[in-house]
Amino acid sequence: MKELRIVIIGGGAAGMIASIAAARNGAEVFILEQLPRVGKKLLATGNGRCNLTNANMNIRSFHGSNAAFALTALKQFDERAVMDFFEDLGIHCVIESEGKVFPASGQASSVLDVLRFEMAYLGVKEICDARVESITYGKKAFKIRVKDRDTITADKVILAAGGKANPGLGSNGSGYTLAKALGHNLIEPFPALVKLKIDAPYLKSLSGAKLNGEAAIEVDGKVLRQERGEILFADYGLSGPPIIQLSRTAGEQLRRGKKANIILDLFPEKSLKEIEDLLKRRTSLREYKPFDFSFIGLINKRFINVILKEAGISALQTPCKDITSDEIKVVARKMKRWVMSISATRSWSEAQVTAGGIDVADIDAETMESKIIPGLYFAGEIMDIDGDCGGFNLQWAWSSGYVAGLSASLNK
Repeated sequence: MKELRIVIIGGGAAGMIASIAAARNGAEVFILEQLPRVGKKLLATGNGRCNLTNANMNIRSFHGSNAAFALTALKQFDERAVMDFFEDLGIHCVIESEGKVFPASGQASSVLDVLRFEMAYLGVKEICDARVESITYGKKAFKIRVKDRDTITADKVILAAGGKANPGLGSNGSGYTLAKALGHNLIEPFPALVKLKIDAPYLKSLSGAKLNGEAAIEVDGKVLRQERGEILFADYGLSGPPIIQLSRTAGEQLRRGKKANIILDLFPEKSLKEIEDLLKRRTSLREYKPFDFSFIGLINKRFINVILKEAGISALQTPCKDITSDEIKVVARKMKRWVMSISATRSWSEAQVTAGGIDVADIDAETMESKIIPGLYFAGEIMDIDGDCGGFNLQWAWSSGYVAGLSASLNK
């Protein structure tokens, strides 16, 4: 039986695991990577530690026009299978807070090392600095035209070229052009897991300040999602884990032309009444203190004047004895509900992942094969599936890549 030749376009996480799955099944495999080496983006994941997957896998952590599409591949090669796969390659997996799974080495480079070693052992051929210009499909084979190189033929092709997030690491949207030229629809991409721009006059004064609280996205008076953790102020807006996690929802709403607000709660563990009582006690302890001074030791000093001014308190140094109960209530409400207008997300260069992508309606969920072009498969971020922070996006890369590689290697 003739050995299948499979060409994988894109040497990221999805492309590499697809190459291993296909080569283990007897295929001749080539990876075409436009950067000087494969796996560059993988090295940056998990702040350089590589958050391999999440032990608390849930379809609710995935998004897209049809997020349920991901479920089939996630079940075929789930988080346990991912951990077993890497343990077999030599990566000892450890589960940390919130179910995040990391290599015990704490180094993303170790994950890339074992993947490349296995690829080399299986005879996978890496061709780097290879920019694919077009893919044509004939009755018997695909022809892949590569800039300044000979045309490559293939029996099957796996498109694992990524999205548009962080283009310096290889994802520049070129895969979309190739897929669209072959008749596939594109759900307009936008940056996700990214910092948010805020329209507010006080950002410069708060740049670098942090608070531990709760952030929520509110549209038309309805809270769509909320997250807790450390929130960081910058001169452009907000960042920190809760903000990054909320950014996908914010970006989606802004694309729809909606006015999206972010609501900060400085004391999510306390009720509004508890905050009011706390402020009353603090102002009654030293009635001669200036009102603004009474907040020292309660919140970050850099927030005090901003919060009070946002609450409509102009005479900040009014003695506590002259502050009315109504004024305290207004300040308490501001501390529980600090509303800011989101103007935009930050750019592609700062995004961790792409929302949107090739419409999964054009793809078979069982095999990752195109419904339009037989023998063409998709893997990873190029599709309209994206996940939350915490290992979910890499799990999608591993699952979809493994299924695509295995399915493509079947000689049919």
